[in-house]
Amino acid sequence: MSETIKKQNVLIVIDMQNDFIDGALGTDEAQEIVPNVVEKVRKRKENGDIVLFTRDTHGENYLDTLEGRLLPVTHCIKGTQGWQICSPLEPYTEGGANVIDKTTFGWTGWEQTFRERGIVPESIELAGLCTDICVASNALILRALYPETPMAVDSTCCAGVTPEKHSAALLTMASCQTEIL
Repeated sequence: MSETIKKQNVLIVIDMQNDFIDGALGTDEAQEIVPNVVEKVRKRKENGDIVLFTRDTHGENYLDTLEGRLLPVTHCIKGTQGWQICSPLEPYTEGGANVIDKTTFGWTGWEQTFRERGIVPESIELAGLCTDICVASNALILRALYPETPMAVDSTCCAGVTPEKHSAALLTMASCQTEIL
């Protein structure tokens, strides 16, 4: 008996972690988007959409990695408070069942992640931090993997390292057929 595969709308919330909001790499802009992201997640869950979270995850040796040498700010060390998804979003993480720990900017395991969860994306939307690093990296990876899948980034649910880099990243993603909301 073959099962009917149901395509689903997917919201991916990128790295909404304490260190990126009000910790080691926090910004005022990151703090300002938290209520927007919480509201978006709430609505998407109510709608029955799939919501996945990524979590930037580093070890104690972070400063010895290439990223750590180029960005010498210790952050998102596994198990620390800074590594945790911010508390307003934590209730939506399903006890970690829908959280993907990634060790660098972009997650290259999206196809496997979707397959393991039985997800066939009808559409993909991204939100989170930082627009110009992790959001853009994941958007470009996903665009390459799913060239015919509608994709969007909600600009009111993202913040960059600076407002200028946020705007530049949105332009780059728009150039790669990602709708900017």
